[in-house]
Amino acid sequence: MKEKITAFINGFIIYDYILFGAVLTLFLLFIILSIVLRKRLGLSIFILLLSFVILFAGPTIGYKEMHKYLFKNSVTIISQKRLLFTPAIVVKGSLKNESKFNFKRCVITAHVHKVSKNVLKNYIYKFKNFKNMSIVEDNIAKGDVRLFKIIVEPFTYKRDYNLSIKASCK
Repeated sequence: MKEKITAFINGFIIYDYILFGAVLTLFLLFIILSIVLRKRLGLSIFILLLSFVILFAGPTIGYKEMHKYLFKNSVTIISQKRLLFTPAIVVKGSLKNESKFNFKRCVITAHVHKVSKNVLKNYIYKFKNFKNMSIVEDNIAKGDVRLFKIIVEPFTYKRDYNLSIKASCK
């Protein structure tokens, strides 16, 4: 767990530090405003609660939305084929860099989950992948399209399944 946290912190860019600094500054300003308005108890408590919401939700939501905007990409599945004599699925796809930055590294992950006739089970199965496989692509220029192939193995599931691909780039 310590290694994951260290790797996460080491992967920060300048925009992350600006975001976290702005959230901390906004939190402190709202705390000070709450202290100044302590005579108006209702407003003071509301501003105090708002400051803690900003402190806890701001970095999480801000980080996700900022990285979604800065490192925008699109992944498409070109083909998928289940092999007959080997328990595996071969997935071919393409990754397009739609951001204004060059990607140093992209982790492309194929997720496989079950399919059911029951609507509620299908909804739950989307969150519970039973097989994941990842590859790493390096140095993708802005506007560039990179073709890739992922082999999901061992894959011994005999029933119907869905396969989705996602990419996380920096």
